[in-house]
Amino acid sequence: MDYRLDGTESLGIEFGSTRIKAVLIDKDFNPIASGSYTWENKFENGIWTYAMDEVWQGLQAAYKNLNADCGNKFGAKITKLASLGFSAMMHGYLPLDKDGNQLCEFRTWRNTITGESAKALTELFGFNIPQRWSVAHLYQAILNGEKHTKDIDFLTTLAGYVHYKLSGQKVVGVGEASGMFPIDSTVNDYNSEMAEKFNALPKVKELGIDIVQILPKVLVAGENAGVLTKEGARLIDPSGNLEHGVPMAPPEGDAGTGMTATNSIAVKTGNVSAGTSIFSMVVLENQLSKVYEEIDMVTTPVGKPVAMVHCNNCCTDLDYWVNVFGQFASAIGAQMSKPELYDALYESALYGEPNAGGLVNINYFSGEPVSHTDDGRPLFVRTQNANFNLANFMRSQIYSTMATLKIGMEILEKENVTIDCLMGHGGLFKTPLVGQKLMAGAMNCPVAVMKTAGEGGAWGMAVLAKYVVDGDEPLDEYLNNKVFANSECKTVAPDENDVNGFNEYMKLYKSALKAEVVAYENI
Repeated sequence: MDYRLDGTESLGIEFGSTRIKAVLIDKDFNPIASGSYTWENKFENGIWTYAMDEVWQGLQAAYKNLNADCGNKFGAKITKLASLGFSAMMHGYLPLDKDGNQLCEFRTWRNTITGESAKALTELFGFNIPQRWSVAHLYQAILNGEKHTKDIDFLTTLAGYVHYKLSGQKVVGVGEASGMFPIDSTVNDYNSEMAEKFNALPKVKELGIDIVQILPKVLVAGENAGVLTKEGARLIDPSGNLEHGVPMAPPEGDAGTGMTATNSIAVKTGNVSAGTSIFSMVVLENQLSKVYEEIDMVTTPVGKPVAMVHCNNCCTDLDYWVNVFGQFASAIGAQMSKPELYDALYESALYGEPNAGGLVNINYFSGEPVSHTDDGRPLFVRTQNANFNLANFMRSQIYSTMATLKIGMEILEKENVTIDCLMGHGGLFKTPLVGQKLMAGAMNCPVAVMKTAGEGGAWGMAVLAKYVVDGDEPLDEYLNNKVFANSECKTVAPDENDVNGFNEYMKLYKSALKAEVVAYENI
């Protein structure tokens, strides 16, 4: 590649659920190098978590791999950057004391242990507070009498924590902030009335907690969120090659970077991210008529209201099945790479019956608030006369990844929320056409996938980082006029047979959820 690193590049790093990915972009927003590190959450003492040591181990490994890619392509390592930004899996709970020490394990979005507090706060605010939100975790810890709550000086998310350690700044992007505590979009800050109500709760008042004081400062996209410190540069690059003083973007969650990466921050645009979890984001023209437990009200990176349907389970169960087929392929001496295996199995789903032949798969590894299930047990069910073949099996697996999302999206349909097109990104869309076609049928809406969709949130974060140093227009115009002006995009319209078939599948799926409850209550 005829390119020389010259310090005009911007870097985005995203701590995803299964991978930490670093993407370097040039001045024209092209991804020119990348590096990654694979990690996995652990279920310890009833909590889904990650070890903080692995945060830094993974960051350094991803950055080292990025530099190796630069070395192979350009014959040089990174020394200077124009800008830098970090994002991570959304929300969760990461409390620190006044000395910056972590007070308990990092509690991820995947946990469904805050039902009591989420319900109480939803009623108190008249605003839906999902179980994964930071304030739900905080209030649940208080209700549980957890001793660490008296020592909380700073409550942040994984993205906010990494940013704080690298810059010294206690800040977070408004999109991520909107999953910590409700945001008032008229001022792009925490809702002051709700903050007062929270602070007045007896157990909160007893601890002397002022929720706004312990949360990070809210910034919108384009605002300077500090610079990379000398210590921070060494945390990323222990070799010492990376220079400090790099301007940093407000840290965001993977929802905000997903919206950016798919150019879905304008009114009536939407995107669906499908990986370990699956969620849709629809930028609203009008507010919803009432509070829905299944719909999260969050914001774009510039503070516009967004209706979000977030489901904890997407591709994990599907990946396990693909691994089983991979083991079979190895057992018979068939040499297939992982991408070839995925493509072959996904493509077989296109030949399945539109309703998956009477096969039903429930992909729950954890609970799903959208379908009101408290825990998860992966479950595959079929009747005796179901048409059990590979094509139908794989179609039922892929349908399973989007079935819970459909339950939430049905609410938006009843609210007459208009979506011109859903932009798809994430692992489900890596195999050309398959996930896109089946998603279009499932949501009964055109689904588009951009060429850059494979770069995902890390690329979106790199774009937000670049916006800090050269953004001279509103973000939606910046994305339209500069970032996506010449982007390649393929759109698939819903097929009527797929629409009708998925609706039939959903009837069986919803009935089978009763069996799911029995499974996790007894197994």
